[in-house]
Amino acid sequence: MSFSAFLAFPGQGSQHLSMLSKGGLSKIALSSEYSPALECCSDLISHDAYKLIEEGPEELINQTSITQPLLLLCSYLHFQKLLDCMDIAPLYYAGHSLGEYTALVAGNSIPVNEALKLVRKRGELMELAPKGSMSAIMGLEYNIISDICLAASTGENSHVQCANLNSPNQTVISGHDDAVNKAQDLCLSEGAKRVIKLKVSIASHSKLMLKAADEFQQPLEDVEINLPDTKIIHNASVNTASSCDEIRSLLVSQLHSPVRWVEICKLISTLNLPIIECGPGKVLSGLFKANKLENYFSTSDEDFYEKINNYG
Repeated sequence: MSFSAFLAFPGQGSQHLSMLSKGGLSKIALSSEYSPALECCSDLISHDAYKLIEEGPEELINQTSITQPLLLLCSYLHFQKLLDCMDIAPLYYAGHSLGEYTALVAGNSIPVNEALKLVRKRGELMELAPKGSMSAIMGLEYNIISDICLAASTGENSHVQCANLNSPNQTVISGHDDAVNKAQDLCLSEGAKRVIKLKVSIASHSKLMLKAADEFQQPLEDVEINLPDTKIIHNASVNTASSCDEIRSLLVSQLHSPVRWVEICKLISTLNLPIIECGPGKVLSGLFKANKLENYFSTSDEDFYEKINNYG
């Protein structure tokens, strides 16, 4: 009897040094079946992807246009290992920002090599966008933070907005430096428990990405996209797409729209399914906990297969 589950794929920020060997993925990465994807990734980033992941330098792994294909590749290999090791029948997929592309690969909507090319281009366009910053706001309600962002935005070149709605107690804001700094101060004065400036110079999921989103439309048009064979819950709509054109539209919108993870977690809570974070790190597991979900597992856990087999 196959094991039904909700699979979630992580986004940028989950990458780390040695994520192939630490994820038990070295053998599968170098196998004849999956080494073409590794080679495609190497060609795209002009580096030996395996060596870079395992040996660094770390600052290169954390460079957006390199991070995105590397992370997609590693999450994809986590997924393939999962399929190889157990009789699993995923009923739903979702991905946090970049992770949505891994979900589309898992759902046979986009071939892995085409997805690697797309996210490489996505990362390059994001790097060319106007510089900005992002900050995580802890312990303040989303509605208050949203109002503060409106107050802190004073014009076309001073804009901040809510970007990642991660949990009831964590919202990430994104925009121009001065507006983000102003919003941080206002959030603290309104009772936020903590604000953490993220180590990025890119204002993801904000209006600063509008030009990047516009320029990303053509690469998406150039790729053949199929309707997935498994339901995918998209970041921008918290729903499935009904056409391939809608998938393209949602991927464009995702660049400058908020990641609505709180709503996705609420949807997951109604499904009564175990949740598997499929990819490097345990960022999403932390968010599942913060959203008061239960029965979540991470393929990056050393005891994952033992725990999942003992579940239920």
